[in-house]
Amino acid sequence: MLATRLVHDPSLALATDQYELTMALGYWDAGMAEREAEFHMFFRTPPFGSGYVVLAGLAPLAEALQAWRFSSGDLDYLGTLRDRAGEPLFPPGFLAYLADLRFRCDVDAVPEGTVVFPNEPLVRVRGPLLQAQVLETLVLNTLNFQSLVATKAARVCQAAGGDPVVDFGLRRAQGLDGGLSASRAAYLGGCAGTSNVLAGKLLGIPVLGTHAHSWVMAFDSEQEAFRAFARAMPNNCVFLVDTYGTLEGIRNAIAVGHELQAQGHAMVGIRLDSGDLAALSRQARAMLDAAGLTEAVIMGSSDLDEHAIADLKARGAVVGAWGVGTRLVTAFEEPALNGVYKLAALRDAEGGPWRHKLKLSEELVKVSVPGLLQVYRCRDARGRFVGDLVAQEEEDPAAVENMVDPNDPSHQFVLDDSGAREPLLRPVFRGGRAVGDLPGLDDVRARVRAQLAALDEGYRRFEAPREYPIGLSPRLSAHREALIREARAQEGAGG
Repeated sequence: MLATRLVHDPSLALATDQYELTMALGYWDAGMAEREAEFHMFFRTPPFGSGYVVLAGLAPLAEALQAWRFSSGDLDYLGTLRDRAGEPLFPPGFLAYLADLRFRCDVDAVPEGTVVFPNEPLVRVRGPLLQAQVLETLVLNTLNFQSLVATKAARVCQAAGGDPVVDFGLRRAQGLDGGLSASRAAYLGGCAGTSNVLAGKLLGIPVLGTHAHSWVMAFDSEQEAFRAFARAMPNNCVFLVDTYGTLEGIRNAIAVGHELQAQGHAMVGIRLDSGDLAALSRQARAMLDAAGLTEAVIMGSSDLDEHAIADLKARGAVVGAWGVGTRLVTAFEEPALNGVYKLAALRDAEGGPWRHKLKLSEELVKVSVPGLLQVYRCRDARGRFVGDLVAQEEEDPAAVENMVDPNDPSHQFVLDDSGAREPLLRPVFRGGRAVGDLPGLDDVRARVRAQLAALDEGYRRFEAPREYPIGLSPRLSAHREALIREARAQEGAGG
């Protein structure tokens, strides 16, 4: 449950763009609302130069879909909207249709926590055209942002090399909803905990924190501030040591650490939040060890991301834990995942023939892949990921020997046949009803770790990753090319 469920109507049917509803009205008016359609959600470019994305947000999306309906309040509001002539934008008959609408779609999705790649379907929505269309914004809003932050978190945690990373970003997040979504995604991506107490309450994420500079400034001396903090919580003392001068702050923390020892407690550690963290952490470690506080942890913070952490480690920093905020929860340098949602197939009646749909573009990379699709993750004999095959739903993946580059049909990849070919799109809803329970956050975190471990080593060294092979089956590629030619011919004839 995220903040949307706290501050909004239990239904999120209006969490959509207006044009989804105007299209819905058009489908209804044209008698097309109940035609069966299939839409695919995918992204085009991995963020951060990562080469991959950690899929996140599926459980919150499923929760929203289970409650999806137009409430009386939604309908009252829609009834107030007017067109340019001052007439009701949505006629009463259409609003009455929406009042009776309940979620009836089939949804298949790649399991949350899976490492995924560009231009392959991650979510497949099949059902009445009107419903599947209106869901576009909700699907994209939920999955784009959480997948972005989970990917950033995975990279930060990889850079930390097993050191715990704590999400410190709530105060810089995009509102409470964004803060909760970011905390969930950061934990899923590998963070050990969050400073966000509401996320702890709602999602069960471990909450962690130290104290602020204002705590130290509220007392007459730094040592007095540390001593008061130790009295208040003797088993939870991580002292922020750079309010006035870092080395003197470390000395004051050591003095209070000894007092804690005498009382049968242990100082957890210190936090460095400014200056040259590599040099200061080495000095701090030497001082703490010389004082007998060898178990005290040094935490580093201050505008960190995966690149800063990797650089600090390369320069010999001896930081044992990291607090990462703004650059994590806002995905600072690339604040949006370019996920899209496209119509792939349509049929006039249940059980009738499907008509495969194609979005054209002058750029082949933006031409969609038509039809009813499945994605297969191909592994080698060691279990490493070697490529993803996109095929028509009815194809036997074991019979596919090579796959075609969707952006250059003259380029083909030979598939490694030594390992498994795992179907990634799995049932989540059938006829609007959930298919079993989705895994909890800790299970998803474990999946993320296993998925990252199966990637090529280059992805974990922050090198420019080799291009991960993603291809179409020859049959699907030929079908797509035929539809492109047909659409071009129709376009030319129409001109």
